[in-house]
This record gives sequence, structure tokens and C-alpha cells, in this order.
Amino acid sequence: MIHSFRRPASFPVMLIIMTAALLLSLIFALSFGPSRLPTHTVWEVALYHLTGIKLNSFSLAQEHIVLYLRFPRVFLAAITGAGLAAVGVMLQAAVRNPMADPYIIGVSPGAAVGAVLMLILGWSDKIGQSGLAVAAFFGGLLAFAAVGLMAWRNGRLTPSRVILAGVAVSYLCTSLSSFLLLNSSEHVPSQAILYWLMGSVAGARWDQLALPALLVAAGSVYALVKARSLNLIALGDENACALGVHPDQLRFQLMIIAALLTGVLVSVSGGVGFVALMVPHAVRLITGGDHQRLLPLAVLSGAVFLVWVDLAARLVIQPVELPLTIVTAFIGTPFFLWLLRRKESFVEGAGS
Repeated sequence: MIHSFRRPASFPVMLIIMTAALLLSLIFALSFGPSRLPTHTVWEVALYHLTGIKLNSFSLAQEHIVLYLRFPRVFLAAITGAGLAAVGVMLQAAVRNPMADPYIIGVSPGAAVGAVLMLILGWSDKIGQSGLAVAAFFGGLLAFAAVGLMAWRNGRLTPSRVILAGVAVSYLCTSLSSFLLLNSSEHVPSQAILYWLMGSVAGARWDQLALPALLVAAGSVYALVKARSLNLIALGDENACALGVHPDQLRFQLMIIAALLTGVLVSVSGGVGFVALMVPHAVRLITGGDHQRLLPLAVLSGAVFLVWVDLAARLVIQPVELPLTIVTAFIGTPFFLWLLRRKESFVEGAGS
């Protein structure tokens, strides 16, 4: 069980705080970077392109850095963090296990296999970003199908078997990605692909933002509409059925949406770990287990978190830029060790 019955913090107040935190995080992340630009130049470029008002002169190089490097990168980090947090909430509710995330159930490694295959074959240059997203989606979907087949028992999805099957599929997909890289031609940038597999938004472009933003918004709205049903299946399948909810049907829908979102996010930002696992738990400590509160705050918190993670990744050890998963692991591992010591019910829930 991963729900909580304690009195949650005030939802409107938390919503306002997290919305403000996201806006401030975006402003701060846009103002700083490895390229030495005066902070006022960043906002003068933005003001000029929004209103046509040019307060001070700036070079074409400065304009390019602001418009085509910093802005798309920061926005993609926010979109990816929001989407992964939403996926984590949906998966943890669907399988009633606090350890569920796109990695644990194999969806993220499967999406990575599809994307890596396209990159190694050189098809990504021909089919573009949308084609890469489709390949990642089908990779995640195939991994999900394999998990579903192994977890299907007596005409239903068994949550505990989903986790066990997901771990097995995750290892298989990770091994397959490594095999593809080891046997790729010398013309394939294997090091760059390995870096991408650990998560990066360094190559973000404006044309990459629309599809993930749209799908993250649509998936989050769907999950929010189903928030009452998510609360009910957290109480157990028998109780949910008695109250008019079909748990297996809802699980299938949620996992399909999770596979779609994960596939698209992997295609644009690589394999970013720990966000889907950690952010829902961090928010649940404050809000409780009501998904009407949990989901919006998790989406905002995921966006804030990954914006700061990306800023740290590009500033901590300049000029080297760290993959995002390295930073999230440094933060996520101590958090989970603390959580395991603090909440005995969390440990018990992991085995339910």
C-alpha cells in the first residue's frame, strides 16, 4: 500500500508555491549557463523577440545562445521532469507498488532499445525526431507487452508479478542496448549514444518541444480525471470493483499511457533515471495519497526538480557536462535511504 491517511498540507497553498517555484526556477536556469553572458542580456534578447523592443545591443552569437541553446534546453528539462513524475504516479498507482517506475517495469529500457536501434541504423536522420519518438514508443510498448504477458495470471494482471517481470525485461533490454552498441560500426558515435542513454537535454531544439509537451499535458489530464479511480484501486481490487471501478482495465490504460509518455521522453532526453521513482514519494510525504492532490503537485515538482538537475549538470564541473542520471542518482539514493529508515510502511509496501 502506498497511500497515506494523515492530514495533508493545504493543497491550494502548495499549488501556488510550486507554480511560483517553477517560474522562478525557469528564470534562474535561463539566466545562468557555461557561456558567460550578462543576465540582463538573456532577458533583453527574450524581450526583443517577444515585443520587438530592443533596449541594448547584443551580438548574433549572444542571441543564438539565448534563443537556440538555453531556452529550448530549460523548457525540455521542465517538460521531461513533469512527464516522468506523472508516469511515476500512474505506475505506482497501477501496480500498487512504491518501487514502480519506467525502469523497474522495463518500459524505459525498452524505449531506449528502439531509439538506439534507429540511431545505429542511421534512420534518425531520415525520419526525424518524430520517427525516433515512434521507435522509442514501440520499443517501450513491446517491453510493456512482454511484461504484461509474463504478469498475466488467471485472467488478470498481478501487480507483484508486474514488478518481477519488469525487472527481468529491464535487464534484457539493457543488455540488448549494450549489445547493439558493441556491435555497431565505427561510424556510429557510441560514446555519444551512451551519454544520451544516461539522460541529457543538451541538444534540445524548439521543434522537439511540441510533441512531448502535448502528450505530457494530455496524459496528466487523463490521470487527473481518473484520480478517484486511482484512489480506489489503492484500497485493493475487491474494494475498487465493489465501487464500480475495473482495476485491470484501468491498469492497462495507465500502462499504455505510461509507455507512450516514456517513449517520447526517452526519444528527446534519453534515459533520465530516478525522477519517476523519487518525485511522487517526495510529494506524497507532504500531500498524502489523494491523487487529485498528488498528481498536479508531482508534475510541478518534477519540472522544478529536473530544471535544477540540468543546471547542476552543466555548471558543477565545467567545462565537462554530466549526464542527468548521475546527478539524479546522487540526490535520489540518499533520499531513498532516508525514506527507508523513516517509513517502515514504505518497506512493507514494496513487497505487496
